[in-house]
Amino acid sequence: MSYTRRDLSLLLPALLAAAEAQADTAALPSKTFAFEDLTLKGKSRAVLDGKNHKGVGIECHETQLAPGEIPHAAHHHEHIELVMIREGLMEVTINGKSTQLGPGGVAYLGSNDEHGWKNVGDKMAHYFVIAVGRERT
Repeated sequence: MSYTRRDLSLLLPALLAAAEAQADTAALPSKTFAFEDLTLKGKSRAVLDGKNHKGVGIECHETQLAPGEIPHAAHHHEHIELVMIREGLMEVTINGKSTQLGPGGVAYLGSNDEHGWKNVGDKMAHYFVIAVGRERT
């Protein structure tokens, strides 16, 4: 079977579109992230946002929160989250039960559990959030 240049010229846009679609769904590559290279935008530093090799969404960011502040009202969602305290004293509430966590503390927030947190310390708090299974629209 032979193809003309016209046949190939019609095929090229389809191939480019397929390659672009594959790039959009490609798994996040292994990579390191130096904290000093993460750009502060507002109160947050984005680390990564994409999907793993099985297509599961994963997002990570670091947030700073002043004493007495909350990032948002208590809420719930389908994806899971891990909150890891880097500095400060945070009160994490999960399904109505509150616990204080300091540096090195970790909270696991299961699917659809109501949760929220607040900086209850007297200095700026810094924490990482890792969301797994989050669907972007």
